[in-house]
Amino acid sequence: MHASEILKIIQQGESSKVQFKEKLPHTDSLAHELIAFSNSKGGVIIIGINDKTGALNGLTFTEIQDYNQKLVNTASQSVFPPVVIDTEVLTVSDNNIMIVYISEGISKPYKDRLGTIYLKNGSDKRRVTSNDEIARLLQSSGSMFADEVPVLGTSKADVNLNLYDNFLKRKFKNSLEDLGIDLSKSLENLGLLKAGQLTLAGLLLFSEKRSIIKPQFSIQCVAVNDVNLSGNHFIDNEPAFDGTLNDVYLKAFGFIDRHIKKIQSGNSFNSPAVWEIPQEVFEEVLVNALIHRDYFVQSTIKVFIFSDRIEIVSPGKLPNSLTIENIANGISIARNPVLQSLTQYILPYKGLGTGVGRAISAYPKIQFVNDVNTEQFKVIIPKPNN
Repeated sequence: MHASEILKIIQQGESSKVQFKEKLPHTDSLAHELIAFSNSKGGVIIIGINDKTGALNGLTFTEIQDYNQKLVNTASQSVFPPVVIDTEVLTVSDNNIMIVYISEGISKPYKDRLGTIYLKNGSDKRRVTSNDEIARLLQSSGSMFADEVPVLGTSKADVNLNLYDNFLKRKFKNSLEDLGIDLSKSLENLGLLKAGQLTLAGLLLFSEKRSIIKPQFSIQCVAVNDVNLSGNHFIDNEPAFDGTLNDVYLKAFGFIDRHIKKIQSGNSFNSPAVWEIPQEVFEEVLVNALIHRDYFVQSTIKVFIFSDRIEIVSPGKLPNSLTIENIANGISIARNPVLQSLTQYILPYKGLGTGVGRAISAYPKIQFVNDVNTEQFKVIIPKPNN
């Protein structure tokens, strides 16, 4: 980093990735800052700047030597697991400024000596107390996946055997009886049963009790003759759909079919009517939403049909460092690996990371929004006349 960059950062003030400190804080306070950055997206602590006024307050040679040692000790002895930091000293307007670089951690969640977890909250930090948030930190480090978590109160008895047997025939070309393996072992081998309980993937794919146990893991649909939801022009409003993941997909697809405009496909009177937006777009977007949503967020997928556009809103922002450009180019991160590996035998899913690219090819007007603040991923599909 150059001195000119430091001056520009000072003018912009603190943010979720930049923290000013006039002097090095107490060991516990410093550990909390390192933890918050490591559990979030990383960032920098710039020491030698007043965090209230932005005034430079340069460090002495002795302070720099002392701070370097304290930083290393705190990162290795007061943060669990330890984190690696980099430091740099710059002279800015005749003042020695120390910059501490903290990367986003790969072993989340990071904790202090009392087991407390912190996350960045704007330019400040906050304690994490929610089990769901802790689970999502574990998910982001690859230590836990929502679809592999056992669901309390379930068992192999909750599996629809006809659905499961049809799946086995598609995947293995044999029924459960032909495979010569008992139900429990078969489910365990596929990541659908753990310790006698269905995993979330098992519940979503093969149990009709999903609607009772996890009703929020569904799709809700709304159609309005307006450009927003604030008016009273509701056309149709479906509550969260019942059934397995495949049932939910088919019902959401049917809702869109009821409300999307149909156009003549050719000049002949007998030419069949087709959707004004290619059906393939909705196949890809709905399937991706069901497979790749964040199941640690207790909320439904939403489908909004407005007069000028259609929006599909999925709980959870893109995982880790994934970007919209990445997914458009076929790069993906397995947020729900069991679902991702098995749904190609149940839903119209290729499992090759090409779904978004196919949707864009079929309808280039499609837009994607990774809303980090609300932790939602939005697909916006403008209607042709808009």
